[in-house]
Amino acid sequence: MITGNDKNNGLVYSTEHGRMCPECGKPAGQCVCKQQPVAIKGNGVVTVGRETKGRKGKGVTVITGVPLGLEELQKLATELKQKCGCGGTVKNGVIEIQGEQRDKIIEELKKKGWQVKRSGG
Repeated sequence: MITGNDKNNGLVYSTEHGRMCPECGKPAGQCVCKQQPVAIKGNGVVTVGRETKGRKGKGVTVITGVPLGLEELQKLATELKQKCGCGGTVKNGVIEIQGEQRDKIIEELKKKGWQVKRSGG
């Protein structure tokens, strides 16, 4: 019997379990290697900017460079949305808050002890 710990087994499908993860050797539904969040590495500066591109002229405040994992990033986004009283989302490690909220967000992030930089005009 070949175990999932043997990296050279190359098992990607099993008639017993179906699709197998090539990294950890477990069934695709029980794979643990893909579920671990990866913290975004940056230069230590959180950047707060404004974007309107691709939004039909509607502006959103964009927060990048936050050194947190996905779960913590979503919690921070929820907290910031509540402070600003508006909606938003997390996409690809970037927090987007609806509207022009840069001043409020910079103030909140500085309270948390991060070095914050305002980008754009």
